[in-house]
Amino acid sequence: MNIREAHEGDYPELRKLYLKSRHNTFVWDNIIEMTLEDFDKHTEDEFIIVAEEAGILMGFTSLYLPDNFIHNLFVHPDCSGKGVGSRLLQAADVKMNKPMLLKCVSKNHKALTFYERNGWKKVV
Repeated sequence: MNIREAHEGDYPELRKLYLKSRHNTFVWDNIIEMTLEDFDKHTEDEFIIVAEEAGILMGFTSLYLPDNFIHNLFVHPDCSGKGVGSRLLQAADVKMNKPMLLKCVSKNHKALTFYERNGWKKVV
């Protein structure tokens, strides 16, 4: 698995990955209103790190560096359970090199469990 900074050529696939992951994860939300263009709005001014293998994007994280904030972390549903998310968290830690923050919807039990397994503590 290769972890690297995203480049403009990744964006078409990242948009698809983001939309598919949100459809699979945010079952409590109105998925009909979700669009490919949401990726661009939701990652504006953010540093994006991708995980890929054999040229296939497996996941990404977007970081808002001024606040040491992990804004998004999504793994393609077909790549779940393969360590992609953990590797992306490690890459975020290296990039920011200081304490980080993130938020997670309380209904997203799978993500909450993932973050706790990776050493994160619930604050609220």
